[in-house]
Amino acid sequence: MKIITIEEHVLDPAVAQASAPALRELSPHWGATFDPASGLPYTPSAAVLTDVDEGRLADMDEHGITMQVLSNLTTQQVPAAVAADLVGSANDMLAAAVGRHPGRFAAFAALPTTVPGAAAAELERCVNGLGFVGTMIMGRTDGEFLSAARFDPILATAARLSVPIYLHPAVPTRVTSADNYEAGLDPVVATRFATAAWGWHNETGIHFLHLVLSGVFDRYPGLQVILGHWGEMVPWFLDRLDEALPRRTTGLERTIGDYVRQNSWYTPSGMFTEPHLRFCLDVLGPERMIYSVDYPFVGNDGAADFLGRADLPPGVKEDIAYRNAERLLGLG
Repeated sequence: MKIITIEEHVLDPAVAQASAPALRELSPHWGATFDPASGLPYTPSAAVLTDVDEGRLADMDEHGITMQVLSNLTTQQVPAAVAADLVGSANDMLAAAVGRHPGRFAAFAALPTTVPGAAAAELERCVNGLGFVGTMIMGRTDGEFLSAARFDPILATAARLSVPIYLHPAVPTRVTSADNYEAGLDPVVATRFATAAWGWHNETGIHFLHLVLSGVFDRYPGLQVILGHWGEMVPWFLDRLDEALPRRTTGLERTIGDYVRQNSWYTPSGMFTEPHLRFCLDVLGPERMIYSVDYPFVGNDGAADFLGRADLPPGVKEDIAYRNAERLLGLG
């Protein structure tokens, strides 16, 4: 069975170097758990993250992955003075990889969100000029949600081009991290609590809900957002959200559940757990689930087996494995 995975990462060394100071400032107590090469905790080796040729393809072939949609890491922290040039070069690198291996790779645009006007122009260049299929944005920029007015050119461009935004976790803001995750805890415990164990997902779910509650999807009703890690906690609270924030309170055109079901897609991000799969299929259905591994932070080895073992009709497995991705991203 063909499998397309869409949260598969690449590291551009120049972007990582430019991002690292801001990321260290966000998380000054993480010490040895922080990888200075990539600007992220718990990273694989730089060689794996920078490989977009034979090594990556061999791993995909060994584990049954037909295509990866590639994305660059850490561009939300690149200083404004150098962001446009560095991020543009990183996108050119991905475009070259896609060109060398057509049918095996596609790409999400990285954006220099510290310069929103340049970011909107870069998204247009990547989609119309390089054939990219959307963008991945990793968390807040300068502590602000994408719903802030300064980022509206990015949202407007994505909506006009009919390409999705993959809203990916990132390091929590310094204030959030200090208040919620670090206080009184061992630094290693605090790091994992703030990132892979809880904080990444909580912060990303809040980010998406902020887009909803600020009226972004009323302004851009066709805009689509992808959420990893089984929807970044949002599906588990849909009934509660609609109960506590009904339309008479929010003033929105639709319920929160409607926005989730009509403006978001979800992926497992390598969390190959059957209870999550069953719950999300019950709440959101199979039509908006797309497959992802989160390579190389998660290995490809369990991906095909998990989907193959799932108690689902063959047609639904094929939708999840590749047809939904083809439909949303224009692949195929």
